[in-house]
Amino acid sequence: MKVAVIGCTHAGTAAIVNIAQLYPDAEITVYERNDNISFLSCGIALYIGGVVQDPQGLFYSSPEKLAELGVKTKMLHEVINVNTERKTLHARDLQTGEEFDDSYDKLVVTTGSWPIIPNLVGMDLDGILLSKNSNHSNAIIERAKQVNRITVVGAGYIGVELVEAFEMNGKHVTLIDGEDRILSKYLDEEFTTPIQKSLEERGITLALGEKVSSFAGENGKVTKVITSKGEHETDLVILCIGFRPNTDLLKGQVEMLPGGAILVNDYMQTSQPDVYAAGDSCAIRYNPTGKHAYIPLATNAVRMGTLVARNLVTPTIPYMGTQGTSGIKIYELNIAGTGLTEDGAKAEGMDIDTVMMTDNYRPEFMPSFEQVQLKVVFDRATRRILGAQIMSKMDLTQSINTLSVCIQNRMTVDQLAFIDFFFQPHYNKPWNFLNTAGLQALPKEITRKEEVTV
Repeated sequence: MKVAVIGCTHAGTAAIVNIAQLYPDAEITVYERNDNISFLSCGIALYIGGVVQDPQGLFYSSPEKLAELGVKTKMLHEVINVNTERKTLHARDLQTGEEFDDSYDKLVVTTGSWPIIPNLVGMDLDGILLSKNSNHSNAIIERAKQVNRITVVGAGYIGVELVEAFEMNGKHVTLIDGEDRILSKYLDEEFTTPIQKSLEERGITLALGEKVSSFAGENGKVTKVITSKGEHETDLVILCIGFRPNTDLLKGQVEMLPGGAILVNDYMQTSQPDVYAAGDSCAIRYNPTGKHAYIPLATNAVRMGTLVARNLVTPTIPYMGTQGTSGIKIYELNIAGTGLTEDGAKAEGMDIDTVMMTDNYRPEFMPSFEQVQLKVVFDRATRRILGAQIMSKMDLTQSINTLSVCIQNRMTVDQLAFIDFFFQPHYNKPWNFLNTAGLQALPKEITRKEEVTV
């Protein structure tokens, strides 16, 4: 069996390693246009902030490791054309310029995503950088050493983590976003307000509700970010607007969402049976809505890549979908979320209710007992849990994984009230805060149907 893999980050690496282990006789060729593989881009802010001292720790594989599995890895090779009917591809060696054809029995497309780059006046100025891969992180670190004022455009996870890292390095930082709140796609206002306060208390300028219209500069270098509400002087700009799937190779050959994300079935097959796709190049089934959605996360990518290998020859293990579960630490706050926010559910036109609770996570007789803030979003009619968010100075983020399982299994908020959790004063109260949220969501009156005669 001849297997060609295009792209080798999270999904690609997972697929390759598992295919090599499951099918040791397979001839596997990997095409990667970068000079490295398996870079954990989620560690860029940690590297910039000095939390991660050795950037090599952000790589979890290499061409040498893949070679030990019998995999042929063609680094700095770009695939420029794929013919899914003939099962052929055309590639270019980026170092020599040589072009050649190859064929495959099975094709795995794990081409990932790329930052959205706006078409604005001044985009060609020096000092406007992206944040995605290893080369980007190295460029950001080197340029940041030489400047004092840094502007980050985009208040998603990456943007917020970067402004924290820059501030901790003593920089004057401005965060710009067109929305009125940071992290608005991931958290509701009850959670973003304290995070914003934490950022502002440390001197970070939040320019929210402002859309970047252009960039201005002097001597070819960026000096100003011009927005719908004014101007921000700067020495360096990092764009973190979002990502779009790298799927031009397969346009018109497989089914995609309008934005270009490849549609796959439960076994990671595209509409072409011998073409598989995984990771940030794909749309996934989003369990809270039951619809396909584009949610680029490393966790989704490694699961999907592993499933490609498991289903490459025979459909074996179906994909379970995702809740888009994620977490972030900003200064002293530990935050995580899964599924739909209240705002997100309303945007979907869903009739929902919410329960919001604040409590100490363990008994008050203990030496310390940090506060925990938890919100659960659920369907008003069916009571099915659709999403949740948590925040505390104590790391309680693993509780969101529990709620992710609840959403996965279509559990109700009423069931959440009575799930069996252990009690030990070091860790929680007799009523775990997850139970407490469920209890608070219970109807305040018992209907006749629910009455119990003692």
